[in-house]
Amino acid sequence: MTITEHILDPLSGEYCWQNLANKAAEGKFIYAVLTTGIYCRPGCPSRRPNRDNLRFFKDANGAEQAGFRPCRRCCPQNTDGTELITARVTGLCRYIETCVQAPTLNELANYAGISAYHLQRQFKSITGLSPKAYAKSCRQQIPNFPRKRNGFTMTIYSMLMNCSLGKLLVAATEKGLCAILIGDDEHLLEADLHRRFPNATIQTDEHFFSPYVPQLIALIEEPNQAINLPLDIRGTLFQEKVWQALRQIPVGETRSYTEIATAIGSPRAVRAVAGACAANALAIAIPCHRVVRNDGNLSGYRWGPERKKILLQRENDCKK
Repeated sequence: MTITEHILDPLSGEYCWQNLANKAAEGKFIYAVLTTGIYCRPGCPSRRPNRDNLRFFKDANGAEQAGFRPCRRCCPQNTDGTELITARVTGLCRYIETCVQAPTLNELANYAGISAYHLQRQFKSITGLSPKAYAKSCRQQIPNFPRKRNGFTMTIYSMLMNCSLGKLLVAATEKGLCAILIGDDEHLLEADLHRRFPNATIQTDEHFFSPYVPQLIALIEEPNQAINLPLDIRGTLFQEKVWQALRQIPVGETRSYTEIATAIGSPRAVRAVAGACAANALAIAIPCHRVVRNDGNLSGYRWGPERKKILLQRENDCKK
């Protein structure tokens, strides 16, 4: 059996085959494996398939229309350019934070598998800082920098529950909630959690969340109620600054990406603000649904524009 092409020129089957393990090719094509019925993005850590068992597609939609399902390891259905760049930059931030000495730009480029030029641009678009400035900022704000793991594996507790928005996957460390994910498919939600915390040991424990359930429900159903949930917020310094600004938006009000960028003192970092909103793992608790375009249109939402519309309508009704 030969490779079946489902991609646009100038891409070719040979190009895709040569770049199957190249993370820098993310967003350029999707590959599917006939023997497993699964499709992946370039750079997926799964075992390299036999070339004759591959089909190539321009995007995830094409693969799903052909009957393939997404890989749980690389989550190829999330192929939005901003999300891919955000994930890459977040990984680079974690790498910088654990290095004994600040890595050079070329070292970071080799680690990410992209050119130094593109890395510099992407990093600044998401964090608002150059890699060098980010490393310096970490050292200034964290006295015991670098934060080395020393082989420590974090334990995360999780619980899946139903709500009026669909399925809610909640995850927490001993410090507090680290993820609130919304969707329709529990398997995709679990894959998303594993992607966000690849080195953690994840245990299902409904008893652990019993004190939080009433407030979690109130977050969605009664947004005007005062909520005091412990949060374990994990992001880059820039992301955390954006998320803090989002938490200052009153219930029933919205802000534009430009207004958030101005509020945190980085008026030109509008794209970086959008990236931080897309990277938010704590749905509703960190209300990225309250950020809209300058013209008032809802724009995108990590958990679906219809859910964003519902949340804003409920908050608006509470304000009346």
